[in-house]
Amino acid sequence: MTHTSDRKYWDEKLETQSRADWDALKLALLQKHLQHAYANSPYYRQSFDAAGVHPAQIKTLADIRRFPLINKKTLRERQIAVPPFGDIVAVPERDIVYISASSGSTGVPTASPFTARDFDDWMDYEARQFWSSGLRPEDRYCHSLNFTLFIGGPCVIGAQKLGALCIHAGTVPSERLLNILRQFQATAIWTTPSYAWYLGETASKEGIDLKKDLNVKRIFVAGEPGGSIPETRQRIETLWGASVYDYYGLSDIFGSCAGMCEEKHGLHWAEDHILVEVLDPETSEPVREGERGEMVLTTLKKSARPLVRFRTGDIVSFTSEPCACGRTSQRMLGTHGRLDDMLIIKGVNIFPSDVEAIARKDHDFTGEYRLVVERGDNHLDELIIEVERASSSPEHDADLAHRFAGHLKSIVGISATIVILPPDTLPRATHKAKRIEDKRQHVWS
Repeated sequence: MTHTSDRKYWDEKLETQSRADWDALKLALLQKHLQHAYANSPYYRQSFDAAGVHPAQIKTLADIRRFPLINKKTLRERQIAVPPFGDIVAVPERDIVYISASSGSTGVPTASPFTARDFDDWMDYEARQFWSSGLRPEDRYCHSLNFTLFIGGPCVIGAQKLGALCIHAGTVPSERLLNILRQFQATAIWTTPSYAWYLGETASKEGIDLKKDLNVKRIFVAGEPGGSIPETRQRIETLWGASVYDYYGLSDIFGSCAGMCEEKHGLHWAEDHILVEVLDPETSEPVREGERGEMVLTTLKKSARPLVRFRTGDIVSFTSEPCACGRTSQRMLGTHGRLDDMLIIKGVNIFPSDVEAIARKDHDFTGEYRLVVERGDNHLDELIIEVERASSSPEHDADLAHRFAGHLKSIVGISATIVILPPDTLPRATHKAKRIEDKRQHVWS
């Protein structure tokens, strides 16, 4: 399939079909996919039988709720029990041509296998996603994500499929990356929100004018909630003079399976590849549109390792409202945080992204922040928020702290101790930023 740059869609018929057609497509794919999982995955055959469910029971999309949930722990346990890939896998090893692996932060990296068809389907979607964000064959695209087993690495092939000139930079040192961007006048780059900010700050400190010396027009970001926080996105856009697009992916499915179109109002889901549920984490009941819940994904095509009702741990909200771009897929209204990053302070749920919106909106702050949680003498959790003042700010620390605390109270609904730090005090992230320091585990020792 060839595409001229003036075409709006990668696959117009698919991307603009009615919601009824989307649902019919997903149902047909789901029925076939669950049959494949039941017939070929030892784990799913046992799991479905134990739960008293069968793929033949899928008559509507809502019927997926009959089936059991799984999570990352399940994947890890099955991989350990039946090495090297686990018994969730539904194809013989000879059909597997590629694996990515999670970071293994819990000690055991989990592999995500792909058949050749799985991989090709993934790359076609990446090309579709890039196209929806405005990338075109005349662009020079610099891929600045880790290539070492990371699921985001191969996504560059989607940009090549689209026809862009692709630079496989990977995670080279910042100074070298800036030289690459300047030498080849790259027009697009993909990295994390934190690193986009860090790279821009580094360039400014080295005397590089991002808007004059470089030619970056589009920045794709993923891996953190920042790309869907308007205040963060706008500060990165102002710093670079470029347009920022948020993408979402996870190693257990594939690289980007949701992303912003040029309208930048939510992330379009790859609904022909994943069935999405947004559930209350405690009751597992669906939440209403616009409400926050845990995203649960079921693959619809990935044959190497089907995932049925996989709990991602990501807290999201969504909308089915039509998008001004003309695409009709449902949209995720950003990732608000992760269940394991959620803090409950005085009965209120708070995510780092809630604080980030405040820190990035006020230009008397650098935008860097950290949440410190301690348990006080009265055994109640206490939240301390550290934020850096901007070097250009004329305000006194006490006034900045008072203002920040007021915004926090009015927006999030909690009080916290606000600590104002000098510029460049907090560590800068070259990949994913660590925003929470939890000291509560030391209280009872």
